[in-house]
Amino acid sequence: MFNEKFKSFTGNIFGGLNAAIIALPQALAFGIATGFGAAAGIWGTIILCFSSALISGKLPIISGITGPVTIATASIMMSFNFDKSSVLTIIALAGIFQLIFAMTPFSNIIKYIPYPVISGFLNGIGVIIIIMQLNPLIGGKVMSNTVTSISAFSHNIHAVNFEALTLGLLTLFIIFIIPKKFNKIIPSEALALILCTIIASKFNIKTETISNISNSLPDFHILKFNFQEIITHIHYSMVLAIVLSAESLLTVLVSESLLKTKASPQRIMAGQGIGNILSAFFGCLPGSAATMRTVAAINAGATRKSAAILSAIILTLPIFLLSSFVSQIPLCVLAGILIKTGYNIIDVKLLKVLKYAPKEDLYILILVFILTVFYNLIAAIGIGITGAAILYAKKMADKATLVHKTVYNDEIIKLEKDIDINYHHKIRIVHIYGPFFFGSATQLVSQFEEIWGTQYLILDYPSDDLLDISAIFALEDIITRLKAQDIKTVLVLNNEEVFNQLETHKIIPQFDNVFFNEIQAIEFVKSCLSK
Repeated sequence: MFNEKFKSFTGNIFGGLNAAIIALPQALAFGIATGFGAAAGIWGTIILCFSSALISGKLPIISGITGPVTIATASIMMSFNFDKSSVLTIIALAGIFQLIFAMTPFSNIIKYIPYPVISGFLNGIGVIIIIMQLNPLIGGKVMSNTVTSISAFSHNIHAVNFEALTLGLLTLFIIFIIPKKFNKIIPSEALALILCTIIASKFNIKTETISNISNSLPDFHILKFNFQEIITHIHYSMVLAIVLSAESLLTVLVSESLLKTKASPQRIMAGQGIGNILSAFFGCLPGSAATMRTVAAINAGATRKSAAILSAIILTLPIFLLSSFVSQIPLCVLAGILIKTGYNIIDVKLLKVLKYAPKEDLYILILVFILTVFYNLIAAIGIGITGAAILYAKKMADKATLVHKTVYNDEIIKLEKDIDINYHHKIRIVHIYGPFFFGSATQLVSQFEEIWGTQYLILDYPSDDLLDISAIFALEDIITRLKAQDIKTVLVLNNEEVFNQLETHKIIPQFDNVFFNEIQAIEFVKSCLSK
């Protein structure tokens, strides 16, 4: 008992420390990228991480400003001509919307956003971050959007600050070259930040630095809420709240999977909302639960919210004790760190199978990606969801036909009843009826959380319909969850087209066997158990 408590205690300490080390360079860089400044990024992360941890429950959810939140905030800043007062009002309203979401089924509704919309959005965010950091990487200034960044880069490329470029490339080299195992001891971003800042200071490298970090607490801002402003800001704050909440809920799902436990999405949403409201009143940036930092904390042994509280406390130390060092951090070094962050956000998993994706998914992904990068990410999400809904409605309408066929097979029904009686749930048979698409896929995955006492699961997909990309990834997730519970999976299909599609996506080899007849599958599993 003592050993378990000591392991939990030390795990939460190392988890909080690990998360703080990862958060520091990102918070500074994201703060500068939004136009709010480095202090707004770091203090926003501290306020949100601390306050949300107190409210959100037991899980070690590490919160703070993230890539998607940065781009959403920067986009709003540009729309309001860098009027911080208006943007802070929008952030506070977004926090209020999160509190409203916590009292509604919103946390369940958000999972129905199609995967191509999410992927197009994330890929767009990743590309925007990379493009916006090209100018500071070569010694120029950070631009406010993609188009101006590209335009400025084409001009600045003729007047490159080679000292800044060398330092930025060294940062990227350190980040990419450090092995993953070493990252568990000290994250490569933090190592690059420290080493490159020391080099810049030691050799008097002439490049732009943070320079204006303050070692005092942030000032309290009195925000104005009048009817006219609320009407003007409401759609911006609503979309920002959706971005904040979506990333938080994704982090919750990941942490639940890693820790094999359940959390209350509503409570976590409420904690995030209160944290973002407080951030706005202190003139800081909003944030969400950060997946990468939370995973890093859990991998280091964190199991409780004390890791998140400790992470926030640790983040205050550089401000009060190392402010002179922080002020000397070169912007080209932060640019290198953010370029790696942008790369991490890009959905590589989907890009690998893009050529096999249905055309409808591809159209939506490309549309959302282009709108996110070159127009407006707020419009991109709305248009993407609407477009996906229209295409799905068309797909269902085209397939709406009356079919008369025998539904029940007496032999199969008898076999399934015998299995229930004689095998005591060691064998389970699950039938997937109806269209297996982005809407049903996410719902189905949640049904495979815990299947107690089962050794073999027969998954029967009797439909002739091909799966969309969301369903394929959901099927892969189901197999992973079952394997984690030491459950062997057998697949039953109705036709070779679906088999060929799953084989193309390398899903078939992940099953223990595949049949085109349920009776054969049952007999196979029974013979395996009798060995």
